[in-house]
Amino acid sequence: MNDAQKKILLKVAKETVTAAVNRKPVPAPHTDDPALLAEQGCFVTLKNGDQLRGCIGQFAADRPLIELVSQMAVSSCRRDSRFSDDRITAGELPRLDIEISVLSSLEKTDDPLGLRLGIDGIYITDGFRSGCFLPQVAAETGWSAEEFLSYCCAHKAGLRADAWKTDPEVETYLFSAEVFGAGWNEIE
Repeated sequence: MNDAQKKILLKVAKETVTAAVNRKPVPAPHTDDPALLAEQGCFVTLKNGDQLRGCIGQFAADRPLIELVSQMAVSSCRRDSRFSDDRITAGELPRLDIEISVLSSLEKTDDPLGLRLGIDGIYITDGFRSGCFLPQVAAETGWSAEEFLSYCCAHKAGLRADAWKTDPEVETYLFSAEVFGAGWNEIE
């Protein structure tokens, strides 16, 4: 993504969050940029300082990236179940940071410990339960590869912490992400 494309996606996310928080109609994003019209997965993360306020994404794209960013921005501020009792308020908007992670395709791995910390994200599933961590989580937490995998199993997928290495039904996928963001007042 070039800088202009990143700015467009950040602006779409900001306008979408503003409308969603204020219970207004969400504007439909428009572009003729082929990169933004490509179907690609993404996550939209909202933070107030160091406090996570929402993070929702989708690996398999079923619409153009620009539309998926808008949809995930709505979900991040309205539907992240971790914040169902503490939704983002209009007064909080100027303190938010928006981060967008544009995802590569998922690649199944038979060597989960071969992941590159800070570069690879993980998606772990046993077919019924699943969890994921974006690549930046490893850098933010300082976890080792084993901790990264174990925390994802235990705290995101609802599996035993060691399920990634002991349960033959558990599959681990790796992906990368192009991550960019800005503070609320930096987005034009």
